[in-house]
Amino acid sequence: MKLKSRVLLLACAMAGIAQAHTASAEVPEGVWLIKGKAAVQLFDCKGLVCGRILWLQAAHDAQGQLKRDRKNPDSALRQRELCGLTVIWDLRSSGPNHWDDGWFYYPASGKTYSVKMELTSSDALVARFYQGTSFLGETETLNRVLHGTSEGWC
Repeated sequence: MKLKSRVLLLACAMAGIAQAHTASAEVPEGVWLIKGKAAVQLFDCKGLVCGRILWLQAAHDAQGQLKRDRKNPDSALRQRELCGLTVIWDLRSSGPNHWDDGWFYYPASGKTYSVKMELTSSDALVARFYQGTSFLGETETLNRVLHGTSEGWC
């Protein structure tokens, strides 16, 4: 009996390790293009999905400086550069290829929206941005892009 119990315990532990590995591999890591204006790198951040700006269609202002977070409602944050800025955070896995309950900061308006995403293919991610209820939001398809393939990379 002791041997069967140990084998069963070991099998359960191995299954748990395999499941944990699968969950971490589930993050849609890579660089994703949003509306042709920005590319965001999605990555695992403590078991959640986060994203930071890696490319901007127009990365520099009229003076040739990297654009800053000028519309941020917190005046203390308006001098930070948009390049490298985390704009997606706290997305939680809600099933295979689905993430919910996250946040998206839109620097062009200074507003923060709720976000949920679904990976529909290896190169397409459908994101829903909304305030309040997702019924009243906006859906965007993000497409995977290669890092460094054009100008504007941070």
